[in-house]
Amino acid sequence: MTTPAGHARLPHDIKEILKQAWPVLVSAWAGIAFGVMDTAMAGHASAADLQAMALSVSIYITVFVGLMGVVHALIPIIAQQFGAGRHLDIGHAWGQGVWVALALSLVGAVIMLFPDIWLSLSGDIEPAVRNSIVWYLRALVLALPATLVFRTIYALGSAVSRPQMVMTINLASVALKLLLNWVFIFGKFGIPALGAVGAGISTALTAWVTLAAGLWAIYHDPYFLRFRPHISRPKWVSQKELLRLGIPMGGSYLIEVAAFSFMALLIAREGMYVSGGHQVMANLAALSYMMPMAVGIATAALTAQAIGAQDAERARRTANAGLIIVMVGAGITAFALATGKSAIISLYTDDLKVAVVAAALLQLLPWFHLCDAMQCIGCYLLRAYKVAVVPMILQVVALTGVGLIGGWWLGFGPAAGALQPVLARMAPGAPAGAASMWLMAMLGLALSACLLFVWYRHVAARFRRHAAKV
Repeated sequence: MTTPAGHARLPHDIKEILKQAWPVLVSAWAGIAFGVMDTAMAGHASAADLQAMALSVSIYITVFVGLMGVVHALIPIIAQQFGAGRHLDIGHAWGQGVWVALALSLVGAVIMLFPDIWLSLSGDIEPAVRNSIVWYLRALVLALPATLVFRTIYALGSAVSRPQMVMTINLASVALKLLLNWVFIFGKFGIPALGAVGAGISTALTAWVTLAAGLWAIYHDPYFLRFRPHISRPKWVSQKELLRLGIPMGGSYLIEVAAFSFMALLIAREGMYVSGGHQVMANLAALSYMMPMAVGIATAALTAQAIGAQDAERARRTANAGLIIVMVGAGITAFALATGKSAIISLYTDDLKVAVVAAALLQLLPWFHLCDAMQCIGCYLLRAYKVAVVPMILQVVALTGVGLIGGWWLGFGPAAGALQPVLARMAPGAPAGAASMWLMAMLGLALSACLLFVWYRHVAARFRRHAAKV
């Protein structure tokens, strides 16, 4: 129950979250801009390049986001250390996270070098498209170590309430990525036009430049130097703590993104134009997700700092303030998606057939985003308390069981077409398989959000009882 004092401090708590969330949001938009630029520029190259990009990105994002989730366990770990005033432990934890990131990049590389296993879900794919996918992923294998190590810097900045540095670097990387995309996708300065493959090459080059900038910053900024960031030899005790939290966190990230990646692979059965329309929808969903994710990261970091300081009241107030921000932001985003659909689609493709499919699917996106936003903030509130195993189990049930498997069953499986009466009202004209999968994904997110908030209330109440005894 919120006290009168809590109500009085609510504007202050909202202001503190927004102060930390906006640089995280800009960084997130900068990161997602890579995929948006790749999709938009490849879409203007050809429909085949757009399909190659859709399938390649679905594979890469599945791998990267799952591994990134493990690295992001540094955020609550370091934030609690920061709240407790254990500054030297922060520099040590970051260095151990670098070793974990490098090891994870090897795991990701092995998975990405064998895309045929993934593409077997997509039916017949034209040889030219398949070849582009293989070479795009090979380029991203080179980017993966740099990208994951930079995520440790991102986690450090977020955990100690200093996200502006990462934001600045990410904005600069967008400009570099745009230039390199123009050169390699369309062929400039004597370089042949490489289409989707060129997008992969530009990502790899940009990733290493970004990492160099991040390392330079934390070793020269006095704010970070007080933590004495260093990469000492691997220590199992420190890495065990990171992996104990990071593996289920990575599992949660993986479950969230894998559901949508497998959607892309299954939807490819409906053809190149449906696949392209789905990719536009997926890109917009990912772009919209950045708002609740940024607020979630900021809220989780500030809540974890309060937990580290054993301040249960501040932890509760911060969480409530973050929830209010997400609810308002999701409503505004949903309205913008509903009213700006035509203008948005024109930014992605010149192909009329792709645009028609995208327009039909986008009728579901405002509702999808509302469910996605609430599920997102629920996850981050639990991560602030270093709780990850139960949320992962809940997400398996909701996102995989209801969302992915239910979507396949009703979209492409034995019950294909069963949702047509519903879709005729919610998304008239949309391809049956793709629309069925998006609708079930939305219902899975709604269920996940409800289950996560029930568990969050239990965890927060348990911490309040513990803090009262300290």
